[in-house]
Amino acid sequence: MDLRCRGVNLQIENFIGGKFIPPLNSKYLENYNPATGKQTSKIPDSTANDIQLAVDAAQQALPLWSKLPMAERIAWLRNIAEALESHKSKIAELESMDTGKPLSLAQRVDAERSIKNFEFFAEHAEQLGEMVFEMADATNYVERKAVGTVGLITPWNLPLYLLSWKIAPALVMGNTIVAKPSELTPLTANLLAEIVSSIGLPDGVLNIVHGLGPTAGQAILEHPKISAISFTGGTETGKIVAKTAAPMFKKLSLELGGKNATIILDDADLDIAAKGAAKAAFTNSGQVCLCGSRILVAESIYDQFIPRLIAEVEAMNVGNPSNEDTDVGSVISMDHMEKVLSYIELAKSEGGIIKTGGKRLRLPPPNDNGAFIKPTLIEGLEINSRTATEEIFGPVASVHKFSTDVEAVSMANRTEYGLAGSIWTSKPRRGKAIAEQIDSGILWVNTWLHRDLRTPFGGVKNSGVGREGGDWSLNFFSELSNICVKDD
Repeated sequence: MDLRCRGVNLQIENFIGGKFIPPLNSKYLENYNPATGKQTSKIPDSTANDIQLAVDAAQQALPLWSKLPMAERIAWLRNIAEALESHKSKIAELESMDTGKPLSLAQRVDAERSIKNFEFFAEHAEQLGEMVFEMADATNYVERKAVGTVGLITPWNLPLYLLSWKIAPALVMGNTIVAKPSELTPLTANLLAEIVSSIGLPDGVLNIVHGLGPTAGQAILEHPKISAISFTGGTETGKIVAKTAAPMFKKLSLELGGKNATIILDDADLDIAAKGAAKAAFTNSGQVCLCGSRILVAESIYDQFIPRLIAEVEAMNVGNPSNEDTDVGSVISMDHMEKVLSYIELAKSEGGIIKTGGKRLRLPPPNDNGAFIKPTLIEGLEINSRTATEEIFGPVASVHKFSTDVEAVSMANRTEYGLAGSIWTSKPRRGKAIAEQIDSGILWVNTWLHRDLRTPFGGVKNSGVGREGGDWSLNFFSELSNICVKDD
């Protein structure tokens, strides 16, 4: 398959109605590799007019696609997965180029999971059974129908991973799609468009429009023919999404920010817990909504644990994303680097003590203009300080002492977010009992980011609305209706 997507000085176009077309206003945005500071591509600066073209194409494709037998849509998901598998190395290469994350991480996580998402939802949809509820004098049949044309808006930290997490269930349930990937990470979305085009996915079933949130994204939210919105991104943007879409009675799924706690209990294996806490804090430069950016440590083991944690963090190699031994790459952009560095300065003003890291890292060429920050641990902050309660979304974690399990729970809950967290203990039942008291959508005991895709994923409080994964995703992208048939 000879794909045009090479990712170097590429001019990307919108993918609408099965064709690659330029934006109607002929305007483009520049895209940069954050690890080098060099431009890699240009993407459409799309407007509501481009979104209208995409919606028209999706609406035209909807009747045939939604009426296609489920088995045939499942087969399409498997075809897409197979095509992605054959381009796994290209997915990782483009993802690393767009985000500055280590190539090894992109291979292990982003590429693998992007393929797995299509495979998983194909298998999960195949296992759907009929929903029949018998009454004494009637039978109820629950039917699934497509929602219609759906809008998908995805972030820059796990670009194809999260885009495929939404596309796969939306397609298999018979919907047509208008998707907007982040303007900072367009390359793998473009690759996906080229792949589905090359394998003959019916025109208009999947449309990908590039551009900015306030223009292209807002046009998706406002369009009356888009019946559902699935959004993953920051909480403040999520508020705009909800404010726009909710009054239009669109189905709405919001997966938003997090300020997650990693709790180290007094009976934890300190070496294992230190490795787990470091991984949870600094994977993908801390740019995962599930990262544990508040590390809560039992007072009785604090002095033993902190040196182990510091050693784990300082052993992480921050470097050129292409090098096999690189553990931590750049953050997403120079602007984001400045934001993260400003939080480190804020932490100092709030009484924080930098235990390791705390500054920008200058690397040799070709990464001398890259947005690199040393993984940073901060001690001495109040649990209700801004640094310890606001989402930084970078390689920064604060460490705090607690004296009792009750205090640990209270500290974990002392934030407006409620997405995830982890608990480290030699007694799993104790860990589970504590997890049950924490206001979060997902908790891990003695592990982190260990996902079963059948389970519900999502947050409480300001971390979102709704759940994704397994049946929850399939139900979101379905309209369920009940047909009650009275017996003769």
